[in-house]
Amino acid sequence: FLVGTVDDALAQDGRQFAQAQVDVSRDAGFDAAVVSATWHRGQRRPPARLVHTLQNVGTATGRARMKLAVVVWHGLGEDTPRGPAERADFAAYAAAVVKALPRLRFVIVGNEPNLSTFWRPQFGGGGRDVAARAYVDLLARSYDAIKAERRSVRVLGGAISPRGADRPHGSRPTHSPTAFIRDLGGAYHASHRQRPLMDAFAFHPYMEASRFSPTGTHPENTTITIADYPKLVALLGEAFDGTAQRGERLPIYYTEFGVQTRVPSQKRRFYVELDSPARRDAVPFPVQAAYYRRALELAYCQPTVRGLFVFHTFDEPGLGGWQSGLYFADRTPKPSLPAFKRSVADLRNGRFPRCRR
Repeated sequence: FLVGTVDDALAQDGRQFAQAQVDVSRDAGFDAAVVSATWHRGQRRPPARLVHTLQNVGTATGRARMKLAVVVWHGLGEDTPRGPAERADFAAYAAAVVKALPRLRFVIVGNEPNLSTFWRPQFGGGGRDVAARAYVDLLARSYDAIKAERRSVRVLGGAISPRGADRPHGSRPTHSPTAFIRDLGGAYHASHRQRPLMDAFAFHPYMEASRFSPTGTHPENTTITIADYPKLVALLGEAFDGTAQRGERLPIYYTEFGVQTRVPSQKRRFYVELDSPARRDAVPFPVQAAYYRRALELAYCQPTVRGLFVFHTFDEPGLGGWQSGLYFADRTPKPSLPAFKRSVADLRNGRFPRCRR
């Protein structure tokens, strides 16, 4: 069971700085790290500078005995790869990332394609889900290209947001995870593909706000968070069982989860965007520590879940971003860090509540 961090701060131009960032993450309890590689139109391989920073973090995680994952994505919705040619370029880019990183263990394809923020268009004529169909094509091409480059690399598909409105004509068109997973299955069936799309399913089980416990469930709506695991597994089974793609038994990785903390007055000088409304979504340090432990306990006891990744090791300095790290923006530890380290140690040493795995 992996306990990982999602943090591009680990990918640095300087090898020593990259190693220092990775070592801090390892000391916090993380045994896996996710960094990103952003595709741009016309690219079939990452630029040299990006390869350099990725190789630095690859070397650093190897020395720290951490597993490395890369999110290959395209950025925001206006940069969505459109049509077969662009999606083929994206797949070639993903394979080139694999080729450049001998220690790479996982590739996550895309980011929250059920949201218009990250994938456009979401809907076509008559309110039809065109995002799921296009994403299935991108994922299939990427899977094939990555496996041709190195078969041992595990391809994670989905990376889906836990919420969405399913309103084609809304101000921000989005799909709920419930609808989007069903539509992924429908698009896969329609493609008549006889190979899998992915080795595992990536999911982002954020709560609606940091003040909500990860034990909360959503039986009456389309939201999915950690405690809604039975709903997620049932949907994967409905979408893919009986095909070449595993469904109900497909391994799951929670590749983003975070609980934001308040920034103390003495630390505010290390942050920017101080008037951002995002700081209202924050909790005291003991609550962050307690919620991270509860999330780990829940995920660890879910039979097909293979890991939970915290977004991030270090706070983002802009308060419009995320302050869910275990370290402040100035790289000093938060009061929640010791409790988080104890939680991970308890998981590793069998001191979590008994459960079936």
